[in-house]
Amino acid sequence: MDENSFVSDEMAEAMNISQEALKSIFRLIGRRPTFDELNTLLAMWDSNGRQQSFAGWLRGQHQETIHHDYLYSGDDQIHQTIREPRIQQCLEAAKALAPHIHSTCRRIGNSPRHGMLLYMVGCVTTEFLDSNYAKQYLHIVAEPSVQTTTPEELNYLSLITNSLYQGGLIEGYTEVAEGGLFAALQILTHNTKSGFEILTCREVRLDSFLFGEAKGRFVVMLEETTDDLFLQKLCDARINCCFLGRITKGRIIVDGFDFGNSTDFCPTAV
Repeated sequence: MDENSFVSDEMAEAMNISQEALKSIFRLIGRRPTFDELNTLLAMWDSNGRQQSFAGWLRGQHQETIHHDYLYSGDDQIHQTIREPRIQQCLEAAKALAPHIHSTCRRIGNSPRHGMLLYMVGCVTTEFLDSNYAKQYLHIVAEPSVQTTTPEELNYLSLITNSLYQGGLIEGYTEVAEGGLFAALQILTHNTKSGFEILTCREVRLDSFLFGEAKGRFVVMLEETTDDLFLQKLCDARINCCFLGRITKGRIIVDGFDFGNSTDFCPTAV
């Protein structure tokens, strides 16, 4: 049987998948699942010990905001506070880090167009110590951070994000990985003569928001006409999101501060 075939009611019944579970999946991804998608969800449910019904587990999926202390612990276990940088210092860091970004992530989808909306889908995290920013710009070698996003949670988030793209609710996306959010935005706009204008989340440090590399996040771009339905789908999927801003014609602007032209930042990843 083709793993890309859509699951019918009869097939779902033969697999002991209830109508309630099918409806939950439909709400999550906006259509009937393929066999491959259904098997992914079933494997994730199974890995959680099947402590509740499949339908109940689907309803309870969510991403939580994760908080970390702003402290560095070296081998000698001496803690020292790291001062939060100003926006000008973040500009300097972004330019210094650009040549060192070797992320394997790439943009999925269409080329950005001026005025498209930008969202970060997934967790908002304060972690930044185990990142290129900390190592290459702050010259801090920290203990590797413990990944709080499990492979199952990342698979779930990837499935929902890709389903939103396949359903036409978003125009493209890329994972937040090496280089953090700023690098992901560069990857989305690289080689397109586009830039981006964003507002950062002031509930967390400026550098952690821009350069933190915690897994479990995607940057997506979409047309304003699909914004309401996109947000509703994320609500149905119990996934957090953070509005960032818009695609520009070439300038990079962060919190109203002009970082310059996007061509000044040349990540190697596309």
